[in-house]
Amino acid sequence: MQNIILGISAYYHDSAACLLIDGEVVAAAQEERFSRIKHDASFPQNAVKYVLDEYGLNISDLTAIAFYDKPILKFERLLETYHSFIPQGLPSFLSSIPVWIKEKLFMKDLLWKEIDSIEKTSLKKRPLLKFPEHHLSHAASAFYPSPFQDAVILTIDGVGEWATTTICQGKGNQIKNLKELRFPHSLGLLYSSFTYFCGFRVNSGEYKLMGLAPYGIKNSTRVNRYKELILEHLVDIRNDGSLLINMKYFNYATGLRMIHERKWEVLFDIPRRKEEGELTQSYMDLALAIQEITEEIVLKLALHGRDITNGCRNMVLAGGVALNCVANGKLLDSNEFDRIWIQPAAGDAGGALGAAYATHYIGLGKQRTLEKENRKDQLHGSYLGPEYNRPDIIRMCRKYNSEYKEYDDFDLLCHDVAGLLSQKRIIGWFQGRMEFGPRALGNRSILADPRDPEMQKRLNLNIKYREGFRPFAPSVLYEDVNRYFDLDSDSPYMLFVSNVKESLRFTLPDNYDVKGLYDRLYTQRSSIPAVTHVDFSARIQTVHHETNPRFWKLINRFKELTGIGLLVNTSFNVRGEPIVCSPSDAYRCFMRTEMDYLVINDFLFCKNRQPSWPEKGDVHRYFLED
Repeated sequence: MQNIILGISAYYHDSAACLLIDGEVVAAAQEERFSRIKHDASFPQNAVKYVLDEYGLNISDLTAIAFYDKPILKFERLLETYHSFIPQGLPSFLSSIPVWIKEKLFMKDLLWKEIDSIEKTSLKKRPLLKFPEHHLSHAASAFYPSPFQDAVILTIDGVGEWATTTICQGKGNQIKNLKELRFPHSLGLLYSSFTYFCGFRVNSGEYKLMGLAPYGIKNSTRVNRYKELILEHLVDIRNDGSLLINMKYFNYATGLRMIHERKWEVLFDIPRRKEEGELTQSYMDLALAIQEITEEIVLKLALHGRDITNGCRNMVLAGGVALNCVANGKLLDSNEFDRIWIQPAAGDAGGALGAAYATHYIGLGKQRTLEKENRKDQLHGSYLGPEYNRPDIIRMCRKYNSEYKEYDDFDLLCHDVAGLLSQKRIIGWFQGRMEFGPRALGNRSILADPRDPEMQKRLNLNIKYREGFRPFAPSVLYEDVNRYFDLDSDSPYMLFVSNVKESLRFTLPDNYDVKGLYDRLYTQRSSIPAVTHVDFSARIQTVHHETNPRFWKLINRFKELTGIGLLVNTSFNVRGEPIVCSPSDAYRCFMRTEMDYLVINDFLFCKNRQPSWPEKGDVHRYFLED
């Protein structure tokens, strides 16, 4: 009899569902892709329906349902925290506790109510309901699908129930928690506090802060002063990577905001930046300061993990901080570990995956066997979401009266699309199963020519409608990665940053560091300028023929035409919207941006041949319609 486990994460941000059959993940998706609400925190009803329908299953067919944390422990932490900070936490207490008493404290009843709304199941046929701890779910999501029998597991996020950082060791089918750091002392919340102070949204803008950091002037007087102020007043970092937060400057424990703004403004001598305010050099330098401190902490934690696991040299990471690909790149460059693997949905969405794995291997005691240590991971390139066939696309074309060309030869399609890319056309590329996690990995992507010095500006302002400073990632043939980047390992999930080869770089002008943000941004820095960030770095995806043959063939065809074995790859969405899921999502996004062509499986759509479309400013109306 098969063991079939449904994993669920919900009610905080990035809710998701996944399906595990006999220890193999067969489907996973985030709720936001179906609801079209970015970072949707609601119960993942659509995602649950999808993963069950993918294999024709009913709720009664499941062995267990696993939820990604223990609500009763989280409630305990809230009560103890409010008690410790009396009376400052009263407004937050009055806001949150009624919700807990009414709903979240009775999570079993709430979950069964949501599940019964999908499919009513009799009490006798209900599967087991399991609640692994939050950080165990993260650790399980990183270790069990990894290529390793034995690994250090480092989990860093904001907070789970109590834990904010854990160091575990995974061996075979077991995970042992060796050390943990507890709330309110949290690297994730420290980084999010700077995200907030620099004018970005907490839980969604941290990657913007990471992208802003390279505009800081490295080793400058101001960056060094900011680092000194942070280390003197905000956080005490120990040699093992543990830290103590000075809560006099922070308000996240019991307040409705992350920080005590006035104290920060006095400390750093700048006001908190408003969300759309000017990005002056001070904020860039502050972003660099906290990024460098974060990298230092991550490295110390990793080395301590190696030390307390008898020198284990395999490392896996999860938790929201594991999405900081710059810190990951520095950890990789340290050469302190033989191999590092990071779960592509490392944030809370991946908690659904980890809850299912923890239930299978720990809760049900199933054995985990690896054929050999250097095998591939078990996430199938993270292509775990829904896919759409020809009838689905034809229905979409009829709905919008769209004009298209259908190919019966994929090689010819690749030839034509690669030719369009080489002519500086911007292509929406929609293929196969949707990716699980925050990165577009070649199945829900917008693609462009990396050689064009104007491409980053065009993509940010005319396609993505987002801040112009944001960088773009290269998707490079795995076989060619060493031609372009100082990267000696695999990076299939776009979770490592590495430098562009010295031989491809251009000399910068003498006054480069004193130029404004956009003057620096639009200075051509290499022969692949569209994917070269201001510090000569790039967030790299290595593309493998085995896991994504269609994307590999397109890049290879572009290489045959241009001599360049990589493309600009950004997620198929606009600012404020989730990555597209269905052909209709893709077509609507295509029509209301300045993309030139759209490819959906074997169908090619040219913008100039499509029917008229409403004004592109009304984003939500056209994304939310059925």
